[in-house]
Amino acid sequence: MARLTLNFPEDQYCYSTHLTVRVTDINGANHLGNDSMISMISEARARFLFEFGISETAEDGIGIIVTDLATTYRAEAHARDQLLFEVGVMDFNKYGGDITFRITRPADGKLVAMAKSGFVFFNYQESRVVPMPEGFRKTFPGVNWLD
Repeated sequence: MARLTLNFPEDQYCYSTHLTVRVTDINGANHLGNDSMISMISEARARFLFEFGISETAEDGIGIIVTDLATTYRAEAHARDQLLFEVGVMDFNKYGGDITFRITRPADGKLVAMAKSGFVFFNYQESRVVPMPEGFRKTFPGVNWLD
Protein backbone atom coordinates (compact mmCIF):
# COMPACT_ATOMS: atom_id res chain seq x y z
CA MET A 1 0.00 0.00 0.00
CA ALA A 2 1.29 3.45 -0.88
CA ARG A 3 2.14 5.69 2.06
CA LEU A 4 0.11 8.85 2.63
CA THR A 5 1.90 12.13 1.94
CA LEU A 6 0.54 15.47 3.14
CA ASN A 7 2.06 18.72 1.86
CA PHE A 8 0.30 22.07 2.07
CA PRO A 9 1.14 25.51 0.67
CA GLU A 10 3.06 27.63 3.19
CA ASP A 11 0.77 30.62 2.69
CA GLN A 12 -2.48 28.86 3.62
CA TYR A 13 -1.98 28.79 7.41
CA CYS A 14 -3.96 31.61 9.00
CA TYR A 15 -4.06 30.65 12.68
CA SER A 16 -1.82 29.06 15.29
CA THR A 17 -2.20 27.83 18.85
CA HIS A 18 -0.05 26.00 21.39
CA LEU A 19 -1.08 22.80 23.18
CA THR A 20 0.94 20.91 25.77
CA VAL A 21 1.25 17.13 25.73
CA ARG A 22 -0.19 15.83 29.01
CA VAL A 23 1.07 12.80 30.89
CA THR A 24 -2.29 11.18 30.14
CA ASP A 25 -1.63 11.62 26.39
CA ILE A 26 1.30 9.20 26.52
CA ASN A 27 0.86 5.62 25.27
CA GLY A 28 2.60 2.37 26.17
CA ALA A 29 5.53 3.22 23.89
CA ASN A 30 6.13 6.35 26.03
CA HIS A 31 5.19 8.94 23.39
CA LEU A 32 2.09 10.89 22.31
CA GLY A 33 -0.59 8.38 21.33
CA ASN A 34 -2.58 8.53 18.10
CA ASP A 35 -5.87 8.91 19.98
CA SER A 36 -4.53 11.88 21.93
CA MET A 37 -3.14 13.51 18.78
CA ILE A 38 -6.60 13.28 17.23
CA SER A 39 -8.05 14.97 20.33
CA MET A 40 -5.42 17.72 20.12
CA ILE A 41 -6.19 18.26 16.42
CA SER A 42 -9.88 18.55 17.34
CA GLU A 43 -9.05 21.13 20.01
CA ALA A 44 -6.92 23.13 17.56
CA ARG A 45 -9.79 23.03 15.03
CA ALA A 46 -12.27 24.27 17.65
CA ARG A 47 -9.95 27.12 18.67
CA PHE A 48 -9.41 28.07 15.03
CA LEU A 49 -13.13 28.20 14.27
CA PHE A 50 -13.84 30.13 17.50
CA GLU A 51 -11.13 32.69 16.61
CA PHE A 52 -12.92 33.38 13.32
CA GLY A 53 -16.37 33.55 14.97
CA ILE A 54 -17.57 30.26 13.50
CA SER A 55 -19.72 27.92 15.55
CA GLU A 56 -18.89 24.26 15.08
CA THR A 57 -22.15 23.23 16.66
CA ALA A 58 -25.63 23.65 15.24
CA GLU A 59 -26.51 27.30 14.81
CA ASP A 60 -29.93 27.75 13.24
CA GLY A 61 -29.82 23.99 12.76
CA ILE A 62 -26.61 24.18 10.66
CA GLY A 63 -23.25 22.98 11.92
CA ILE A 64 -19.92 21.66 10.75
CA ILE A 65 -19.18 17.95 10.81
CA VAL A 66 -15.87 16.23 10.16
CA THR A 67 -16.00 13.81 7.24
CA ASP A 68 -12.48 12.42 7.33
CA LEU A 69 -9.07 12.84 8.94
CA ALA A 70 -5.66 12.00 7.53
CA THR A 71 -2.57 12.27 9.70
CA THR A 72 1.10 11.58 9.05
CA TYR A 73 3.55 11.36 11.92
CA ARG A 74 7.10 12.60 11.50
CA ALA A 75 8.52 12.64 15.06
CA GLU A 76 7.60 11.54 18.54
CA ALA A 77 6.29 13.97 21.13
CA HIS A 78 6.56 13.36 24.86
CA ALA A 79 4.91 14.47 28.08
CA ARG A 80 5.14 18.22 28.69
CA ASP A 81 6.25 18.98 25.12
CA GLN A 82 4.72 22.23 23.94
CA LEU A 83 3.37 21.78 20.39
CA LEU A 84 2.51 24.49 17.87
CA PHE A 85 -0.57 23.80 15.75
CA GLU A 86 -0.68 25.92 12.59
CA VAL A 87 -4.12 25.75 11.01
CA GLY A 88 -5.46 26.69 7.59
CA VAL A 89 -8.27 25.98 5.14
CA MET A 90 -8.12 24.88 1.52
CA ASP A 91 -9.93 23.11 -1.29
CA PHE A 92 -13.40 24.53 -0.71
CA ASN A 93 -16.31 22.98 -2.57
CA LYS A 94 -20.05 23.62 -2.57
CA TYR A 95 -20.54 21.87 0.79
CA GLY A 96 -17.27 22.24 2.73
CA GLY A 97 -13.53 21.79 2.36
CA ASP A 98 -10.40 20.86 4.26
CA ILE A 99 -8.86 22.17 7.45
CA THR A 100 -5.11 21.58 7.48
CA PHE A 101 -2.67 21.30 10.34
CA ARG A 102 1.10 21.49 10.69
CA ILE A 103 2.22 20.40 14.15
CA THR A 104 5.72 21.29 15.27
CA ARG A 105 7.71 21.34 18.49
CA PRO A 106 9.11 24.89 18.81
CA ALA A 107 11.78 23.84 21.34
CA ASP A 108 13.77 22.08 18.60
CA GLY A 109 11.88 23.05 15.43
CA LYS A 110 10.95 19.41 14.76
CA LEU A 111 7.96 18.64 12.54
CA VAL A 112 5.83 16.24 14.60
CA ALA A 113 2.84 15.69 12.30
CA MET A 114 0.77 16.92 9.38
CA ALA A 115 -2.99 16.46 9.20
CA LYS A 116 -5.98 17.24 7.01
CA SER A 117 -9.56 17.16 8.23
CA GLY A 118 -12.40 17.22 5.71
CA PHE A 119 -15.62 18.97 6.73
CA VAL A 120 -19.09 19.71 5.41
CA PHE A 121 -21.97 21.83 6.59
CA PHE A 122 -24.86 19.81 7.93
CA ASN A 123 -28.47 20.70 8.74
CA TYR A 124 -29.22 18.77 11.92
CA GLN A 125 -32.96 19.45 11.75
CA GLU A 126 -33.23 18.02 8.24
CA SER A 127 -30.39 15.49 8.68
CA ARG A 128 -28.66 16.41 5.40
CA VAL A 129 -25.56 18.07 3.99
CA VAL A 130 -26.16 21.67 2.92
CA PRO A 131 -24.20 24.24 0.89
CA MET A 132 -21.49 26.27 2.59
CA PRO A 133 -22.99 29.44 4.12
CA GLU A 134 -21.99 32.67 2.38
CA GLY A 135 -20.68 34.10 5.67
CA PHE A 136 -18.18 31.27 6.05
CA ARG A 137 -17.03 31.66 2.46
CA LYS A 138 -16.48 35.40 2.94
CA THR A 139 -14.38 34.76 6.06
CA PHE A 140 -11.73 33.06 3.91
CA PRO A 141 -11.78 34.90 0.57
CA GLY A 142 -8.42 33.69 -0.75
CA VAL A 143 -9.10 29.96 -0.45
CA ASN A 144 -8.88 27.85 -3.61
CA TRP A 145 -12.04 26.15 -4.85
CA LEU A 146 -12.53 22.68 -6.24
CA ASP A 147 -15.41 21.95 -8.64
